[in-house]
Amino acid sequence: MAEQRKKLTISGLFKKAAEGKPITWLTCYDYPTAYMQEQAGVDMILVGDSLGMTMLGYDSTLPVTMDDMIRHTSAVRRGAPNTWLIGDMPYMSYQPSVETAIRNAGRFMAEAGCDAIKLEGGSAVCDRVRAIADAGIPVIGHLGLTPQSASALGGFRLQGKTAETAKKIIDDAKALEQAGAFMILLEMVPDRVCKLVTERAENCLIMSLGSGPHAHGQLLIYHDAFGLYPKFKPRMAKVFADAGAVIRSGLESYVKEVSEKTFPAPENWFGMADEEYNELIELLEEDQ
Repeated sequence: MAEQRKKLTISGLFKKAAEGKPITWLTCYDYPTAYMQEQAGVDMILVGDSLGMTMLGYDSTLPVTMDDMIRHTSAVRRGAPNTWLIGDMPYMSYQPSVETAIRNAGRFMAEAGCDAIKLEGGSAVCDRVRAIADAGIPVIGHLGLTPQSASALGGFRLQGKTAETAKKIIDDAKALEQAGAFMILLEMVPDRVCKLVTERAENCLIMSLGSGPHAHGQLLIYHDAFGLYPKFKPRMAKVFADAGAVIRSGLESYVKEVSEKTFPAPENWFGMADEEYNELIELLEEDQ
């Protein structure tokens, strides 16, 4: 087992960025994966509402509830006690009101042991960002492709392709920073737009998901990076190890060996001493 590492802090994240060291960030939704990610040295884990698709089989993130998020985030925290953990605010957990946003952000901190929360949107959610930050909860913004608003954005596609829409992303990033966000995720934004946002950030870390290298770090969806999501593979994801292929091969071997009666073998079951078995047969015969 790897030596237990010291947990990163916000100041540690800023220090890493100041030293030009990219921050590593992956999604995670369960205990064993969280354990492996911590052992591998991942800086941050996001329990994303993407679990609606990757874990629960929905076609979007919209059906995911706070209870879903708390359950999975708590499991991840148990697996990765020393990794910076972010809870993703699901659909309608912060949109209705500032009070709703603070209450649900507080649930992530109190019930799941999070270090920060993330929510989607620009200037329209700045009052939520400010209120949550004022409550002492670190806040991460999310611009570009925001899955909860995908239908309004025209689907899962690149955002900020025109000068006008790119300017809106840049303005929203500054508004989020001024509202108190310490970090902003840019998802599926052109690389040069991401570079402009990063250069203009004064007291805010910028993270990229499919938005190029000009950020303080990178986020990937774990299931995309390891071949575990069967429906599609986004262009922005590199498959670092095709775990899905390994698992499928193993499943096929299991079905074959059970069908052919080559599994289980003697080393896969437990025996019983002859004298105990003989005594058992005598006991059963006495009952008859």
